[in-house]
Amino acid sequence: MGETILNNERDTDAVAKALGLSKVFTLGYRNHQMDGISREEMRERLIFLIRLLKIDTVVCYDPWGTYEENPDHYVTAQVVEAASWMAGMGKDYPEHLAAGLQPHGVQEKYYFARGPQLVNRVVDITPWIDKKVEANLANKTQGGGGENGARLKSRLAAQKLRLPILGNDDDTANRQYIKHFFLDLDSQYIRGVPSDRETGRPYGLEWAEPYHYIGPPQSILDHYIAEHAVPL
Repeated sequence: MGETILNNERDTDAVAKALGLSKVFTLGYRNHQMDGISREEMRERLIFLIRLLKIDTVVCYDPWGTYEENPDHYVTAQVVEAASWMAGMGKDYPEHLAAGLQPHGVQEKYYFARGPQLVNRVVDITPWIDKKVEANLANKTQGGGGENGARLKSRLAAQKLRLPILGNDDDTANRQYIKHFFLDLDSQYIRGVPSDRETGRPYGLEWAEPYHYIGPPQSILDHYIAEHAVPL
């Protein structure tokens, strides 16, 4: 268990580096045990970070995603949804304001799920597909990325077999496995959700991601004033 926690933290740092992120905040929650934590405590920590960093956009698991087994996913999603809203209010956690922070609400939310969900935005990721492969390559402890390609190549070699798509070295095998199996065939035929390639196909895109997108709140009053206000 201790090794898994340490490896997850190392993977997170490596993924952040692959994505070009400048800072990682590790909150220290246990893998697969987040349904036992205080959601109020986690929510305050996220509200603090939203206000501190002036976060405008979040990408997170969908709070309304159905048929999700992993408690880490649905607990985090629900807490992020609440924190994104509450961070913009001046009456919640006034000690933040006394410390110099200001209310700051999240304006855009991109939610994803592993099962059925409302999809109202499809994002073209074709220019960044290799960056996504790089991030999954760094994620060695969990999921279908990491060194699975090299393991498959080695297993096939022991059976006197090879898949040409995996190339001739372990690094190529890992990258090709992530791109052509984990992000494509595995999603479509094993996990039962459209792959990134399949998602993009109806829109003429090579690779795409589906999201439940929630944009900035719209003020009916502001819209009415803009249309009907007259000079004094």
